[in-house]
Amino acid sequence: MDKPKKNHPRNSADRNEEYAQIVRRQLNESARVKQDLAEQNVDGIVEMAGRIISCVRQGGTILFCGNGGSAADAQHLAAELVGRFGRGRPPLAAIALTTDTSVLTCLSNDYGFEDVFSKQVEAHGRQGDILVGISTSGASENVLRAVRTARRLGLVTLVLAGAKDGPLAREADLTLRVPHENSQRIQEAHIAVGHIILDLLENELSGED
Repeated sequence: MDKPKKNHPRNSADRNEEYAQIVRRQLNESARVKQDLAEQNVDGIVEMAGRIISCVRQGGTILFCGNGGSAADAQHLAAELVGRFGRGRPPLAAIALTTDTSVLTCLSNDYGFEDVFSKQVEAHGRQGDILVGISTSGASENVLRAVRTARRLGLVTLVLAGAKDGPLAREADLTLRVPHENSQRIQEAHIAVGHIILDLLENELSGED
């Protein structure tokens, strides 16, 4: 029987150069995705910001939902509305529908995970509010049901998605699709778009002080 071969450690300099190449490649790829957004999606970002600004001016609430990394993005953006992004201002009404474990487990147990966001939209959403659904695939069933419920109740529905033409793009009032299919790159672009919109919102509100 052959003896198993021992894995010899690589030379430290070789390993570091290999890692450096990976780092450069991923950073350059991320930068290219954002450059593609700048060339293809500026009008969509401006329109999305305008709808959020209009909702906030009217005293509405922004609801966010998503799964996994997109749930983290939902919480991140909601926190910066309730708190602040770049400057001091009054808190703005925003709710991440991803944070209350008792609600999430109750709804998942009683109705199914597909309805975990739509039931919360029914509870918290009011006509004129905004639902922001975040989905790298553009096809998350629970986000899709939340969008459908929100539209039925008179909310404006905005979606952040990826390059795939999923059902969310056809159901929402406005969808911003990141021109890439890698979830990591899409999520990085989603948070960049969110930060840009928050900056535009705060600039607008500061002009009204």
